[in-house]
Amino acid sequence: DSVQEDAQGLQIAGLVGLRGDGPGSFDCSGLTMAAWAKAGVSLPHNAAMQARRGAKVSAESLKPGDLLFFNGYNHMGMYLGKGLMIHAPHTGDVIRVAPARLGQLISAVRV
Repeated sequence: DSVQEDAQGLQIAGLVGLRGDGPGSFDCSGLTMAAWAKAGVSLPHNAAMQARRGAKVSAESLKPGDLLFFNGYNHMGMYLGKGLMIHAPHTGDVIRVAPARLGQLISAVRV
């Protein structure tokens, strides 16, 4: 799956560890927008708008590339599989792979 490969490529390209608040870096929706753009899919640079761009999926049926939404659509990440996601946690923090926090999930979509 090209989106899964792109998500893994983000790590290989050294994006994990970049700060999300400077030139050439990402915030949470910008990170997912960039990953999906590599797969030829255009997404808006807004988490709430991205949540309306796909088919809703349950936490039990998540696949790599699915978009995960938290905290009233104020934060999001992309599911990598095996209970992990990639995200830009908050301004000033670094892009990282972390547990997907499925207990805090308010929505998930498959683009």
